[in-house]
Amino acid sequence: MNRETTMAKRIATFALMMALLFSTGVCRAQAEGGIIFEKDLVYGSPGGEDLYLDMARPETGDGPFPGIVCIHGGGWKAGNKAKYQGAIKEFARAGFVAVTVQYRLAPKAKFPAQIEDCKCAVRYLRCRAGELKMDPKRIGAMGESAGGHLSLLLGLMNPEDGLEGDGGHPTHSSKVQAVVNYYGPADFKIGFTGLSILPGSRTIMTYALRDFLGTTDPKSPILERVSPVTYIDANDPPVLTMHGSADRLVPVAHARQLHAKLKKAGVDSRLVVVNGADHGWGGEEAQRTSKMAMDFMVEKLKGGK
Repeated sequence: MNRETTMAKRIATFALMMALLFSTGVCRAQAEGGIIFEKDLVYGSPGGEDLYLDMARPETGDGPFPGIVCIHGGGWKAGNKAKYQGAIKEFARAGFVAVTVQYRLAPKAKFPAQIEDCKCAVRYLRCRAGELKMDPKRIGAMGESAGGHLSLLLGLMNPEDGLEGDGGHPTHSSKVQAVVNYYGPADFKIGFTGLSILPGSRTIMTYALRDFLGTTDPKSPILERVSPVTYIDANDPPVLTMHGSADRLVPVAHARQLHAKLKKAGVDSRLVVVNGADHGWGGEEAQRTSKMAMDFMVEKLKGGK
């Protein structure tokens, strides 16, 4: 075998390896059990930083399907979109186009980066609605803890309230039509008294003010700006809130205040207090509340179908 032939074979082998590697990275769609699952789709680029989401949707059917945006918790500082991969697959099997989103985290990214990213994810879905066979007028948001807080902001804020960010798709609305809020902070002005101490001898309030909001002043005007209750009006979508009665991180007073203010404004609000539960729960209660979340989204976004 001459030198030219050997070199040509090496080049061909290298090209094949690169083609396989490239196709592995680009072809993210997987069909499984009647749904299509896609991982690490870029949905926005605030300040040039790519943000990713995972998506699950029905493999067949004409649609248009409602959409769901799932937002992980973690104190706005931790957590991963992978937490809701199982949930979005269940939503897809129930006839939704569902995504779980990555967003910028504190302390590197201060508020309002987190809600700007989540708003961008909603706009991204609306931008691709035709291609995904999704109804842009029927999108819900769901999350726990910090994710519940961000889901509430998606439902209660209006375009004129700002915080849209520069991530992309600016011509589309970021407001959602239904919210499931698992123990998310609703009114930062209430405070977080009596909460357990986190590693490093800091309370979560100290953390939230310093790392998430960038201030340690409990009287700062930013507390009103970050609070979902600030944005309540009669045109807001239905909200289902589930909260533990013994929550030591976000007192159940947040949920009760949110529910009372939504009802006063004439908004369809439902409050489920899980007796004895702390900041989250498992077992039969988790199964029960998960079913309630699914039933709520089906009722509000699919007309009970």
